[in-house]
Amino acid sequence: MTRRPLSRYALRTASLAAALGLWQLLTSQDIDLWLRFSQFPTVTDVAHAFAGRLSGSDYWTDLTDSLTRILTGFALAAVLGVATGVLVARSRLAEDLLGPVLEVVRPIPAIALVPVAILLFPSNEQGIVFITCTAAFFPVLVSTRHAVRALTPVWEEAVRTMGGSRLRILGSVVLPGALPGIFGGLSVGIGVSWICVISAEMISGQYGVGYRTWQDYTVVDYPGVFVGMVTIGVLGWITSTAVELLGRRLTRWLPRTSYVPGGRTRAPRPLAAPARPDSDPEQQTQSEQQGKNDTEEARDEHLV
Repeated sequence: MTRRPLSRYALRTASLAAALGLWQLLTSQDIDLWLRFSQFPTVTDVAHAFAGRLSGSDYWTDLTDSLTRILTGFALAAVLGVATGVLVARSRLAEDLLGPVLEVVRPIPAIALVPVAILLFPSNEQGIVFITCTAAFFPVLVSTRHAVRALTPVWEEAVRTMGGSRLRILGSVVLPGALPGIFGGLSVGIGVSWICVISAEMISGQYGVGYRTWQDYTVVDYPGVFVGMVTIGVLGWITSTAVELLGRRLTRWLPRTSYVPGGRTRAPRPLAAPARPDSDPEQQTQSEQQGKNDTEEARDEHLV
């Protein structure tokens, strides 16, 4: 079981509490130091608005709609991005055919495709999913392409020497070797997807967190605006953490190092020396268990 020092949790909690306390102080005292904090709602105002939203049905409807859109678009982008990235990296013909088109479309912001989505799709719902998918597609594509191209050719040659087919190389060398890079693109893609889905909901949505946040702004309900902002931040943090945790679970075979103060990295624990005939079996078992716990702690230390 992974062990974490309680001091780290206490420090993170204190950091969040200090930020909220500073916000409450600046807004409750109407302090204007170039930045106009007097125009901001206080923390208590936002908390009261949040409590009121939680007791209504509209908040949960908006939450469900936004999550459905983001998960649908992100899932499509993950599948298409990984498949296209592998294809472009492994095939010169595919790179020549698809590369120029992808590189021309890639710099276009996904939110700029809102008019295109309105013209192409019969409903706003499909258009928002399209924009979300496009936003996450290119980070996944680029990360996958670079990860596949960075693989050591010796691995593939070894599989070929043993009679492995192209499908076997793809399943046992290419995809496992590129997983760290793929999940790096997925982590970036989920964050970009949230930015674009909220913007699309503000422009053409009928329900959703982005739509509700914009409506609160139009009626000058600033505490409601901050409720939407907090909701977006929490949802983005949860989904990105889930993607990162999944990536670390699927790449357990990778060596891990852990950050320690002073800019140093904690080296992996050396392998235990062979047991001597006169050593205590119970002591040896405890040493092996301690090494396993240290390895797991180093693997997941930066995630909370």
